Amino acid sequence: MIAMPCVSPDGKPTGTGFKTLTSVKEGATTPDKIAEATGQPMFRVRSGLRELVNAGFLEEADGEYSLTETGKGVL
Repeated sequence: MIAMPCVSPDGKPTGTGFKTLTSVKEGATTPDKIAEATGQPMFRVRSGLRELVNAGFLEEADGEYSLTETGKGVL
């Protein structure tokens, strides 16, 4: 299996990361809606969301994701 990380080793979002961040910006705030918006399988969405939260691009509250100021800045 080839990993498709959402954050590159230099700390910037990858293409998949940008796709996820854009979907959140456009209103997809739950993993289900993000998977639907991006066309990614749920396991990949969940791991990508963890990466994007850990990198400071997204924050999570009550199962919903939103962009941080850093996340807004890269879009």
